[in-house]
Amino acid sequence: MTEPISSLYLEAVLRFQNLLEQAQQTDLPEPTAVSLATVSTTGRPEVRTVLLKSADTNGCVFYTNTHSRKGRALSAHPVASLCCFWQPLLTQVIIEGTVQLVAAEEADIYWRSRPRNSQLGAWASEQSEPLKSRAALEQRIEAYEKQFSGESVPRPPHWSGYRIKPDLIEFWRSKPGRLHERERYLCEAGVWRRFLLNP
Repeated sequence: MTEPISSLYLEAVLRFQNLLEQAQQTDLPEPTAVSLATVSTTGRPEVRTVLLKSADTNGCVFYTNTHSRKGRALSAHPVASLCCFWQPLLTQVIIEGTVQLVAAEEADIYWRSRPRNSQLGAWASEQSEPLKSRAALEQRIEAYEKQFSGESVPRPPHWSGYRIKPDLIEFWRSKPGRLHERERYLCEAGVWRRFLLNP
């Protein structure tokens, strides 16, 4: 039996979904691009941009090579933070929480929606590892094109999705005089609360 969703958590998720929809109506070339911060295997902060593929009460999902730098970081420290900044909306959202892999069935569904060249690239790229030359990468792509010629490209066992389950969602909105609006939703000991922050 699943636990009921906190009304405050649902409120925060709906606010985020609404902002994401607004961002997708702007002229931003990639409104789902977000900064993802993780903790490395040695405890150093790491950040990069990923594409957010879904966001609902189950969490926020992105996909990657699990052997990549971020994959190794998330294996060692399964926590992460997302920062979404949409300039046309003068709005930023920060999401923090624990991370886990999505179910294989969910990863398979998304994998099948990807363009074939992206699927081949996921097989060919030893993501985050040193690359001898661009030609070496192109040769690997050609090899996988031949290997999967005339058939669907299967999802690599090392490629999947990660879901961030939020325990913090913070909304920031630009205001004149740097008196910005900041509102935080925070879950502590299983209880969500909402409060304002100084700008």
